[in-house]
Amino acid sequence: MPKRSGKDMILKVLKEKSSLKQNVFHQNIKVFEEMKGILKEVVAELKHEAEKIDARIQVDYREKGTYEIELKIAGDVLFFHMHTNVFEFDKSHPMWKTSYVRDEPSRSFCGMINIYNFLADSFKYNRVNDVGYMIARIFVNSELHCFVEGKRQLGFLYNDFSKKKIDKQTMKNIIESAILYALDFDLFTPPFEEMQEVSVSQILEVSENMRIKTGKRLGFRFQADSDQID
Repeated sequence: MPKRSGKDMILKVLKEKSSLKQNVFHQNIKVFEEMKGILKEVVAELKHEAEKIDARIQVDYREKGTYEIELKIAGDVLFFHMHTNVFEFDKSHPMWKTSYVRDEPSRSFCGMINIYNFLADSFKYNRVNDVGYMIARIFVNSELHCFVEGKRQLGFLYNDFSKKKIDKQTMKNIIESAILYALDFDLFTPPFEEMQEVSVSQILEVSENMRIKTGKRLGFRFQADSDQID
């Protein structure tokens, strides 16, 4: 058998991998566009009911570009961000234990949609030092199979990659689970010892736009956050 030329090998990779990644990317664009419509529906439903509870509670939807959505609900902001790259999983990942991926390794290539939680006041007062937290990331492959890595029910209700295909109801469930987690994820008082020293520049900034760093779990890594509600 004649040895393949460099050109032949390049074309083989383009056919087998680059074209596949394009398919994954465009499937994820379709999913994200559908997610925008579902988010609008969820916001419309919640906004109407929230006004009956308390007129001060805000529920708003805003698109910040093709790949980013902002959902504001009460004192929280959720950002839904679609990554424009396609990822493959390390061979140690549990998905490689499934016959679904072992039988066709190309199924391991996925697009990714991240969900981040921030405090609404961080943006209202331009507190650029405030921190947010990733609460979930959704992976979707070229066949629209999906799984979710996340906190609480987000991490175990949607983890059957071989069987679960993303659809409108699944997306709505994920969105509602993310909202519930954000609303239950309370703001903790920073440790007193960490707040004893304040520079002149910081206190001047406080009077200007309240920039002392704030976060729901200030001083703790996201990974260490408990999945239990106290």
